[in-house]
Amino acid sequence: MNHIESNTLHDGKKLTSTHSLGGLSVKEICSVPVWFFAIMCVIVGSAAWFGTLPKNMIGGLAIIMSLGFILSTVGKNIPVIKDIGGPAIFCLMIPSILVFYHIIPKNVLDSVHVLMKDANFLYFVIATLVVGSILGMNRIILVQGMIRMFVPLVVGTLTAVGVGLVVGKAVGYSFYHTFFYIIVPIIGGGIGEGILPLSLAYSSILGTTPDIYVAQLVPAAVIGNIFAIVCAGFLSKLGKMKPELSGNGMLIRTAEDNAIFNNIGDEGNGKTDYSLMGAGLLMICCFFIFGGLLERLVHIPGPVLMIVMAVLCKYAKVIPGRMETGAKSCYKLISTSLIWPTMIGLGMLYVPLESVVSVFSVAYVAVCASVVLSMAIVSFLLARFLNMYSVEASIVTVCHSGLGGTGDVAILSACDRMGLMPFAQISTRIGGASTVILATMLLAAFS
Repeated sequence: MNHIESNTLHDGKKLTSTHSLGGLSVKEICSVPVWFFAIMCVIVGSAAWFGTLPKNMIGGLAIIMSLGFILSTVGKNIPVIKDIGGPAIFCLMIPSILVFYHIIPKNVLDSVHVLMKDANFLYFVIATLVVGSILGMNRIILVQGMIRMFVPLVVGTLTAVGVGLVVGKAVGYSFYHTFFYIIVPIIGGGIGEGILPLSLAYSSILGTTPDIYVAQLVPAAVIGNIFAIVCAGFLSKLGKMKPELSGNGMLIRTAEDNAIFNNIGDEGNGKTDYSLMGAGLLMICCFFIFGGLLERLVHIPGPVLMIVMAVLCKYAKVIPGRMETGAKSCYKLISTSLIWPTMIGLGMLYVPLESVVSVFSVAYVAVCASVVLSMAIVSFLLARFLNMYSVEASIVTVCHSGLGGTGDVAILSACDRMGLMPFAQISTRIGGASTVILATMLLAAFS
């Protein structure tokens, strides 16, 4: 997947100055003119105030989309905050805070509950993000990128796990808690492709609801993303001080190998074929259902099997190209328009503030820092033995500890190396999917 696709997870439309929104000058909010967005918000807000908001998917979507659009826009425009995953932080935490202080009316929560839990909208979003992103990834990047990144990614990840476990034990955490609730969410591939499937898998194995685990996993992912951004900024400065360590945006020391990735175009661009989107959506649903069927045979959670099947099908080229395009189009729709609204629903129903606050401590932050820093250092040292530039190899590897596509862009923006996006996507997606699968298998074995 190239850098154009990855930006769909967080960018939306570019904002230009005209209107004022809470001190921020914007012309549009997620492609909607400010004045028209305000009218829609008044309609939805009035229905919520007078208790006439439909307690169905329509009412739930209206709430999470209006809040998701405005909070993500604010998060993307506040200095400093925007560079550490601001939209994700705002969309997750502000609704959680509002619910904690009983500011959100009960009828609003009821509508969102119908959408997110009764209708299992969360499962739909997860399936679309995971299957659509894997099938939409360029096969050259999937195959050759895995080969190029295999050693630094695997060695860096194993080192990070080892160091994290030691630090966690030293500060009072058990190996079990440190691994499954701190290390795994950091290297799991972000919220959409990592934490959400993990929460489903954990709940399937341990027998409780996913919201319990989302609340415990999200803080580690956010803190890990912050440390990854700091690492990228430091590495960029180090590259300027010691030019021999940096490729100025090139990962591999041979231009021919870099050209393989730089010349890959955005597959499937052009006019959207809505019939293909429908076919792709059906295929995504079938992957999810097939995962559930296999779960009865191999006793591995269905969401994990769904990921495995998607990777195998993409690698073996058994799915027609048009169907892959349809699945990719569905992924783009969800990741562009519904990822932030989905996080609003998560913040309201799946991230109780008291649970999030309870996990924060100096010891907790120390474990998160040790995971990211050890990953960066090991990949930095290994790079010279693998014909890679140390600075770029370390930056790409720490993308494994970012917040998915959002984290990749934030990390690479911090060091001005957006050209590394194909490699970062391999680190995030393949590394994240592998982490989810292995962690789930280990949890099942130890539970």
